Amino acid sequence: MLLRTLLFSCTFFVLISCAPKDDNRYSEVIFKQVQKQTFIYTDTLKLDFYDIKNDPLDKRPLLIVVHGGGFSVGKRDNSTEVNFSRTMAKMGYAVASLSYRLTRRGKATGFGCDCPTQEKIKTIRMSGEDILAALHFIKNKNDLFRVDFDRVVLIGSSAGAEAVVNLAYMRGSDLYRDLNYGDLEFAGVISFAGALLELDNLKAENAIPGMFFHGIKDQLVPYDAAPHHYCPKDAPGYLKLYGSKAIADKLRELDMSYNLGTDPEGTHQWAGIPFSRTDTIASFINDVIIEGQFLQINRTLKATK
Repeated sequence: MLLRTLLFSCTFFVLISCAPKDDNRYSEVIFKQVQKQTFIYTDTLKLDFYDIKNDPLDKRPLLIVVHGGGFSVGKRDNSTEVNFSRTMAKMGYAVASLSYRLTRRGKATGFGCDCPTQEKIKTIRMSGEDILAALHFIKNKNDLFRVDFDRVVLIGSSAGAEAVVNLAYMRGSDLYRDLNYGDLEFAGVISFAGALLELDNLKAENAIPGMFFHGIKDQLVPYDAAPHHYCPKDAPGYLKLYGSKAIADKLRELDMSYNLGTDPEGTHQWAGIPFSRTDTIASFINDVIIEGQFLQINRTLKATK
């Protein structure tokens, strides 16, 4: 009897020792096998869904990744987006990298100072419509995706960052009132060189934690409050925007968590660099969104080759 008890105890110990540890899930890479599935979520628009193969958890935080490219170029499956999505999935997140309508593709005016202001606003809004459509698609099929809709985090780069910060913080505004948010809620937003259309619309009722990467010398998307592309007031595309610093300052006033990273010498390069800062991003999501810590952080960034 004693021998059988000892054997059982040893076997139990071995099983526990061999079981994968997930104490650091969401903050560091702990899995190896990532699967990717591609879905058409509306019309011809697709999303790539990354998660752990045979993940035992029923519900995982969902990261929505929206690529950049001036609303004219870029892909959901660029190597940077793919590597980022796979790395975050290895930390235990469910990740969806989206295509969206590139409404400025082939337009002579592009998305600069010759693009009329109302066209810029419409373009940003339409990208928000597509993100919402993708989220509704995932939610309607959540028996397949198994994500936690109380922990949805929007992540965007450049044009994609403009899409996600406005979708999050323009909720309830006149410009975004007719978008189909439904019962969707967001737990946080992460912006790589993005900006907001109206700072006054960021209020206590729609404030959520934000993480921001931005270079002060960005001449395309302003770091603080300034015109988009620094267009002159008489330009067709003059549009004042509120960049990362302005948003973070407002979140501080509202007693909401934020993490602002500033590169004093940085340009629009910070639309791409953060794709390699997965540890920093995961720490923010884990600490603030999953663990519920209240943090207001200003940090200095430095680009590395």
